Amino acid sequence: MDVINFIHKTTWKDLPQEIRHQARRCLLDTIGTGIAGRSTFLSKTIYDFVAFAFGGRGALLWLDGREVSPPGSALAHGMTIDALDIHDGHPLAKGHAGAAIVPTVLGIIPLKGPVTISGQELLTSLVIGYEIALRAGIALHATACDYHASGAWNALGCAAVTARRLGLNQDQTKQALGIAEYQGPRSQMMRCIDYPTMIKDGSGWGAMAGTSAAYLAQSDFTGAPAVTVESENVKKIWYDLGQRWQITRQYFKLHPVCRWAQPAIEAALGLQKKFNILFEQIKRIRVFTFHEAVRLSIRRPQTTEAAQYSLPFPLSAALVYGRLGPRELSGSTLSDEKVLRLSDCVEIIEAERFNAYFPARRLAQVKIETYQGKIYASGDVETTWDATTPPTDSELKQKFYWLTKEQISADRAKKLEDTIWNCADLENSVDLLTLLTKPIAR
Repeated sequence: MDVINFIHKTTWKDLPQEIRHQARRCLLDTIGTGIAGRSTFLSKTIYDFVAFAFGGRGALLWLDGREVSPPGSALAHGMTIDALDIHDGHPLAKGHAGAAIVPTVLGIIPLKGPVTISGQELLTSLVIGYEIALRAGIALHATACDYHASGAWNALGCAAVTARRLGLNQDQTKQALGIAEYQGPRSQMMRCIDYPTMIKDGSGWGAMAGTSAAYLAQSDFTGAPAVTVESENVKKIWYDLGQRWQITRQYFKLHPVCRWAQPAIEAALGLQKKFNILFEQIKRIRVFTFHEAVRLSIRRPQTTEAAQYSLPFPLSAALVYGRLGPRELSGSTLSDEKVLRLSDCVEIIEAERFNAYFPARRLAQVKIETYQGKIYASGDVETTWDATTPPTDSELKQKFYWLTKEQISADRAKKLEDTIWNCADLENSVDLLTLLTKPIAR
């Protein structure tokens, strides 16, 4: 299907049942991550900045209620979701679509007036945004000489859903995609890995750029052709648009750290549980993994951002506490001598056989050596909750309540979960926004 027609002509009836279902799952997981992300200093900072710099009308800040412009909303919520690295992603796009698409779709819902957006239209737009963004990401990685962060390509998905919402014509939509691609943040991802800070994966800036691109195109602002969509050498990536769905290849995350670290963490936790290994007994931990995961080398992170882009520290925190959540990656845990001692004992070794599988698969092997001279080996472990071993609906719901419990009441979380899960029945999706944007006490 032609890309422009896919953006504007796809309807709820065109979506197979499994795609409708996956859209609900992605919406629930991403909103849960955003709610949990509100606890971070990053989120507080970007909310205040957006209220200052992107004041306007048309969108409300989640759990806050301040009214801002749709591009400002996309920026604030994209960065808030990115603040806690536990959102969904795609192996071949090597990044995250939902962190930008979900806040953009929610940020362009009319707050009042005669025009309403049904729950079915909201979910349809969500699917369209994911499909455009993910294919743009795959195309970018196939043609660019550097590894760019998610904002570089999820901007196109945001431009697409905003163009649909604004009812742009064919040429305006084409211009919007071109503007979004050209102005999207082509940030060097490995630079963020080596020097992790609040810049994260660029999804907030991608969402803001993509949303802005459509509004500019509405005023007949022009852009360069989107080469990740229009160039001859990426046509094979787009030919089955609307027939083969990339959203079904999404993975979900168990732990709030970079996906590359998760197979090693799961391997270590598996060994600890199977052999009842006490963290005090551990003398050395060897991790065999792929090159990109080896780059997650920070042992003593000073910030939650550095902890999320580390392998030794979260692995050690998981072994010490028996779990890995936001609390284990912030505050006093960052200076916990038990965790730091173990983190210093982690050796990360690049394995060519694991390099061969990346990015389609992420694998690791862990060997734990104790002071008693015993060595426990995990075998090859692949991260769970990917497209081949997806979480159940029940598991995603449990994760949602786990993520949201420290920010909102159990009653509000239940109403949100029910509303998201039954989103297709909503006559006006502003009902979801009302639940999501109501301020909480700080």
